Amino acid sequence: MQPTLWRGAFPSLLLAALAVAPVPAPAATALVVGTSHQTADAELPATVGIELGIFEKQGLDVKITDFGGGSRLIQAMTAGSIGIGVGAGSEMALVAKGAPVLAVCEDASSLPYFSVGVPYASPVRSLEQLKGKKVGITAAGSLTAWLARELERHEGWGPDAIDIVATGGNPGAVAAALRTDLVDANIGSTMEIEDMQAHQIARVLAPASSFVGRTAAGVIFASNDMMKQNPDTIRRYIAAYLETTRYMSTHKDETVAIESRVTHYSASIVGAEYDIDQGMFTKDCRFDAESLASLERSFIELQLLPAAPDMSKLYTAAYVPQD
Repeated sequence: MQPTLWRGAFPSLLLAALAVAPVPAPAATALVVGTSHQTADAELPATVGIELGIFEKQGLDVKITDFGGGSRLIQAMTAGSIGIGVGAGSEMALVAKGAPVLAVCEDASSLPYFSVGVPYASPVRSLEQLKGKKVGITAAGSLTAWLARELERHEGWGPDAIDIVATGGNPGAVAAALRTDLVDANIGSTMEIEDMQAHQIARVLAPASSFVGRTAAGVIFASNDMMKQNPDTIRRYIAAYLETTRYMSTHKDETVAIESRVTHYSASIVGAEYDIDQGMFTKDCRFDAESLASLERSFIELQLLPAAPDMSKLYTAAYVPQD
């Protein structure tokens, strides 16, 4: 009697066991993402999101390859090495030149992570006092060169109101130029100036965001092939990126801890930078008219393009959240 009962009950027990057995999660999509400067403030969410597991929640197994420059990033995308890249709006000039990619997200709209720095003991206390002074930049045709011209425009001085001096991008060379009065000020990385401030070499006079409006400081790109073959991957990546920046905006301690490990700057310096960066990230990835106008002007002034491009052909809003 009992064996008969057991035989009858076994199929039901087996079905019940299968019903509660965990279903294996689908394998995450492997995705290699390129960065132009992995430690740039506008690009740090690409790393922070990985550390927090936010991309994983979107079913993405993201690995980062840093290319150490925007042109190298776009070259890699053109060659098909990567399908998604995180860089700056300046790389959109290469899209205008024919690179088979489009900008798919304006993730950061301003440039607080660039600043005007002055010698630590300088009597200069405001931007207006820089008129007629020597201001260092990395090189002619660089973003910092454009920022110097934007400073002249903002202050209403007209062209050549400041004497622009190329000091290079090496922090040691910049520090030497400030120490020896080769320049009266220098435009460069806010974090590097803050590091100099900790050593009483220089101090931040003003972030670039105080004299430059919205300018698509951070942009996510997708290759034409990625857009054709894996559009959902782009959408998931953007969704995770936006979730990451939202998290960062309300979790200072956790964000600073991760960024300090990535940039190798002290938590105090990264914390000060975090406060300056507040409000930099966009909430919906959409390009706005002011950012596009600033980029268009920079392309001409930096001689990246011979004429103003049709900006509407350089980006798409097809992959940003629609709600």
